[in-house]
Amino acid sequence: MKILSTKNNLQILHEDNHIIVVNKRVGDIVQGDKTGDKPLSEVVKEYIKDKYNKPGEVFLGVVHRLDRPTTGIVVFARTSKALTRLNEMFSNRETQKTYWAVVKKKPEKSEDKLVHYLKRNEKNNTSKAHLKEVPESKLASLDYKIIKELNNYFALEINLHTGRHHQIRAQLSAIGSPIKGDLKYGFDRSNPDGGIHLHARKLVFIHPVTKENIQIIAPIPEDVIWRAV
Repeated sequence: MKILSTKNNLQILHEDNHIIVVNKRVGDIVQGDKTGDKPLSEVVKEYIKDKYNKPGEVFLGVVHRLDRPTTGIVVFARTSKALTRLNEMFSNRETQKTYWAVVKKKPEKSEDKLVHYLKRNEKNNTSKAHLKEVPESKLASLDYKIIKELNNYFALEINLHTGRHHQIRAQLSAIGSPIKGDLKYGFDRSNPDGGIHLHARKLVFIHPVTKENIQIIAPIPEDVIWRAV
């Protein structure tokens, strides 16, 4: 059963005058798209409006996105100053992002650095990982290590060095270890909630205004396999 975020059940991980960080659920869409479904950004605006009795429009800046079937940390800016600085930090890779993923097929190496060239296909909204550069491809790299062996699955911890479209999904699929539930990238069956076992677990960054070091960890979804991790 899929439960989407509302202003009453939002999982807030950090909140101050300049930023708000949310633990995204499966199916939440970060920013509005052609589906017309209510995005997480609007839900967070409603939450702020209610909590602080704000009249008129609430300012909220979308700093980065997570794929709809993915869970975990999403950062929003509450002021334009914070938004400008966060945008710079994310585009300059001044943040440390750690993801957890669950795969069925064990990667050949227990830890490794993966380097591919990703080419995006706008038509079917996927990215294909190539070992050599191809026209219109972008360099993608990440480190992974196996952190737990489960009965039928393996849990990986992933650190991103680049932020490409569907990067983790495409790169793990390219080494023959697609993420659990990820039909788009070669897993054989979907998860009951339509999500995939990919979770934005940890984010470390310098606060855009106060300059303090912020470290955020997002609790994993309520799910038998995640609990085993």
